[in-house]
Amino acid sequence: MAHPPEIAETLSEVGPRLRRLRTRRGVTLAALAETTGISKSTLSRLESGQRRPSLELLLPLARAHQVPLDELVGAPESGDPRVRLTPREVNGTTVVPLSSRPGPLQALKIVIPPDRCHPDPRVHEGYEWLYVLAGRLRLVLGDHDVTLGPGEAAEFDTRLPHWFGSAGGEPVEVLSLLGRQGERMHVRARPRPGGARPED
Repeated sequence: MAHPPEIAETLSEVGPRLRRLRTRRGVTLAALAETTGISKSTLSRLESGQRRPSLELLLPLARAHQVPLDELVGAPESGDPRVRLTPREVNGTTVVPLSSRPGPLQALKIVIPPDRCHPDPRVHEGYEWLYVLAGRLRLVLGDHDVTLGPGEAAEFDTRLPHWFGSAGGEPVEVLSLLGRQGERMHVRARPRPGGARPED
């Protein structure tokens, strides 16, 4: 059955979107097949456009990638108040702004590739809070070199030389709150005496 041109165009974009989502997360076809129960060959044909996407294929893929179904099919805006996340690539790292409003505090989700593992400390104005969602994060801050796992957080003045990347040879997903102009975010339950560093 032939689809109207606009539907056919939407369906044709599903495969490339699935491939970008999978590669951005550093997941192989074999691993995705094991997670979803969909054969590797079917996944490959789906991503290349040789297999038409269906609800029975897209639902387990949406669950595996932890994204809404409408993100997989590129559903149009419909007045939904939720923020539409638009990933961008920055030096091989995927950055997803979590808020569309400008302001002194910026919330970001960062997906760090496994090959970002060679420290290159930088400094800039601001204050940053990091929370590890998945993977193992290596944080180099001044003279300190620490590893954080899922559920662990760190905060620091970005005027200190700092760098963070993958510590476990796998992608790392991080939630970042970044304060501009050196503004410190008050995220601790109680103040730390003496301005202790995150790993102290």
